[in-house]
Amino acid sequence: MVDAAARSGQTQSVESSGESGELKEAFRLALRCWPYYRAQAKHLATFVLINTILGACVLGAGIIGNDLIENKIIMGEQLEPMQATMLLLDSEYVASTGIDETTLSADQRKEVRQRVIVLAGVLAVLLLSISVCVWYYMIWIFQRVNQDLRVEMLSRVERLSLRFHSDSKTGDAIYRIYQDSATIVNVLLYMVISPLRVVAWASFGIFVLLLFSPALGFMVMLAGIPTYALMRYYIPKVRQAATLSRECNSELTSRIQETLAAIRVVKASGAETRLMERFQNDSQKALDAAFDMRKYIAFLTVGVAMIGLSFVFVADYFMAVWAMREEPTYFGGGIALVGFAVWNLGAFKAASLRSEEASAQIWELAFYWCTVQDLVAGLKRAFFLLDLEPEVVDIADPQPFPQPLQQVLIENLRFGYQPDRPILRGATLSASSSTVTAIVGATGSGKSTLMSMLLRLYNPDGGAVFINDTELSQMSTQDVRANISIALQQNILFATSVAENIRYGMRDVDDAQVVAAAKVACADEFICTLAEGYDTELGERGGKLSTGQRQRISIARAILRDTPILILDEPTASLDAETERQVMTNLAAWAQSRVVFIITHRLSTIRNADQIAFLEDGVVKELGTHQQLVAQQGPYAEFVAAELGTDKKQVAHSE
Repeated sequence: MVDAAARSGQTQSVESSGESGELKEAFRLALRCWPYYRAQAKHLATFVLINTILGACVLGAGIIGNDLIENKIIMGEQLEPMQATMLLLDSEYVASTGIDETTLSADQRKEVRQRVIVLAGVLAVLLLSISVCVWYYMIWIFQRVNQDLRVEMLSRVERLSLRFHSDSKTGDAIYRIYQDSATIVNVLLYMVISPLRVVAWASFGIFVLLLFSPALGFMVMLAGIPTYALMRYYIPKVRQAATLSRECNSELTSRIQETLAAIRVVKASGAETRLMERFQNDSQKALDAAFDMRKYIAFLTVGVAMIGLSFVFVADYFMAVWAMREEPTYFGGGIALVGFAVWNLGAFKAASLRSEEASAQIWELAFYWCTVQDLVAGLKRAFFLLDLEPEVVDIADPQPFPQPLQQVLIENLRFGYQPDRPILRGATLSASSSTVTAIVGATGSGKSTLMSMLLRLYNPDGGAVFINDTELSQMSTQDVRANISIALQQNILFATSVAENIRYGMRDVDDAQVVAAAKVACADEFICTLAEGYDTELGERGGKLSTGQRQRISIARAILRDTPILILDEPTASLDAETERQVMTNLAAWAQSRVVFIITHRLSTIRNADQIAFLEDGVVKELGTHQQLVAQQGPYAEFVAAELGTDKKQVAHSE
């Protein structure tokens, strides 16, 4: 199966990739996201610029504010010129260039404190307001990116042949489109912006620590060794658990979809208990997989945090000793701008804060790298659908659908859903305009498959389909399907009005045309008895109607399309004899200048057809009218006899 192959391929990729392969794969997937970000490039550039400015403001405010509080307000040191300018204070608060420096008086320190509080409040309100707007702006950008990817994924799934859909679970496609696609919005955040911010912030902190003392930088490098070892051990486990978690959740989605689609059968069979047991089992697997991923993330992040805290404790010990001895900082002149030429209380707190921030940034980087593993797993599943090539592809210069329609010719058609299990083994059939052809045969003989080839839902393994003298493969798929209508046996309806169900997919159709189509399908009479007539809202899948009523609305929808070719799959299976007779009479009159194919088992429908194609083992064994085929005493006569529960000779005699 396609889905199983995809999961197998992903698992093998995870197991075989090393550390370098892991990085390359992550960056390769990130680069594949660029076409979806490109449409929002201007907004993304604006977003990054605003974030950079905000980060610089916060960082600068933190450094300057720390010095103002620790050294100026508490210790009474005089202000630097830039600080005085920011607080709108005159030169008497500024440190002189002479040797004998005075301290701030109590009143001056109070004035500085008040102005710092006011400035901090203004900056806090301003930055918070801007941050809220930037957050909203980010969500707006990312959702537009996600929307583009989802639309393309669904469009690609729609273009894939039914061979793919028959081999994969609907719930898996739903999960890929809805959930896995959402990972693209986090690629920029967790693989680019946040890591760059963390690296820049950590680098700045480490740089400041080096200015205070090279020994602190050496301690950071020592802390990096066990951190790297932990990440090398746990990251592959996180990656495998993330892939498994998404696969299990996909299976769970499929289980939910299957359950809701078959809820009537489940209730009628009394299978609720068994179904809930299966659901709980699938749900527990998904929960366990998600728990394992988060367990490994927790082990890694806690380990990194412990290493970082150990570094902070050791660094604080040495910095406290240096501060008590009032030793000069290593590069005091280079950081004298903020008053840390020697180790004091302010220098200790500033350096301690930088070491804590560096430790926190390394922890955050480890967390982001864990998140990237889940993003990679999701992106793989999302791009899997985009990488699938449609089986049915149009030629570069397709021919138009022939007009007027004269003939449909199916010539020596061969096809199988699997190479070793052919369904059609050389089927040949011709249908002229203004005729109704009944496609008859035992279950599994290839009736629906034959009509699927006419719709070009698959490419044949051999043979061809012709419209007049033009081969189907020489036309565009869109043009072919625009000229062929089909009413399926499933009678799929939607939770909207009766009129909207009939005109589904057709915008430029007025009410009179809807009523006319309903009359041909013998649906007008019962529709008029509904509470609001054609405006009556139907329930989920048309649950408010009987099976026969749903069937007639489905036929009316196909008729309303007014195409040259009409395919009806068991159109009268749920109709009573009188309604069936009237529908077939109306169809025969409507079919002038059209070709109608009817897949059916009902003899009353078959008898009224202009010709009957009897399929057996993927071959049209007999072709002719009901009387002709019964007289031949071949497979069709045996089929009729089986339906009537009599002998085929008696059938011929009765006819």
